Amino acid sequence: MFRGLFGTGRAGMRLPARLGRLLFFGFLLPYIHCEDVFGIVGENFTFPVKIDKKIVEILWTKNKDKVAEWEGQNNTTYFNSLHNRGLLNKQNGSLTIFNLENNDTGTYKLLYLDSAKENVELTFVLAVLAPPSEPEISCNISGDGVVLKCTADFLKPLHYSWKSSSIPITDQTQEVFIPKENVHASRKAACFIKFSQTEKSSEISLAQCFPDIGDGYHKRSRGGLIAAFVLSIPVIAILGLLYRRDNFNEDSGLLAKHADDHGVNEGGSGRDHEDSAELEVTQDAEGGNGESA
Repeated sequence: MFRGLFGTGRAGMRLPARLGRLLFFGFLLPYIHCEDVFGIVGENFTFPVKIDKKIVEILWTKNKDKVAEWEGQNNTTYFNSLHNRGLLNKQNGSLTIFNLENNDTGTYKLLYLDSAKENVELTFVLAVLAPPSEPEISCNISGDGVVLKCTADFLKPLHYSWKSSSIPITDQTQEVFIPKENVHASRKAACFIKFSQTEKSSEISLAQCFPDIGDGYHKRSRGGLIAAFVLSIPVIAILGLLYRRDNFNEDSGLLAKHADDHGVNEGGSGRDHEDSAELEVTQDAEGGNGESA
């Protein structure tokens, strides 16, 4: 690695000699760039670096602490919190931070030397923001239509887009106008907000914007339920009659079977009575003959 002029940096590694000179003699740099950039917590962020020359040395710092360093054919060295979350592009000098955290906020500097021995410094002030809130849609009647407005809590301007069933909406603004003739109880509209890689959406029923349309829709729905109930009464009655008839036929069959079984038993009992009577007559006759003798 390079041998530095200023000893070791905060990260415990020596600064490259020529890049150390850049830090010390910053006013001699032919080109200095400073840009404010923003990222969202949890996203991956890449600093917007565009270098079209061959790079021979790269140093990235955060608040004057080294975070990434590369020279020639050597491997890239990462420091501090970027040890497992950073990726340096050796072709264009860009640095990617994975899974942004709040403490990634800070001032980042890219110092590099190109093949023409030109020294360049690029500065980026990175602010890490909380994700935008879920969007909310409000509606206001305006003339012959309704104005839908989409809002979300966020510190920076958002990109808006709209979608609706059966209604073409090409506006990419925070507010859209929908003519009343296109408003039906079953139709909905959705607002989409986007910043960087984060996108969220919300939906609203257009009937909520016109109470008369909403009431008519609910009345029609309620009337349909009543009509369906009335039509179902004869069906229920017929099913009840069929059920009772089947039960009646089944009960009649059981009674008939029971009667047949009972008649057979009674017949058997009558025969037993007749046999007993005949036996008694015989015994009486025999007894009478004995007395006569």
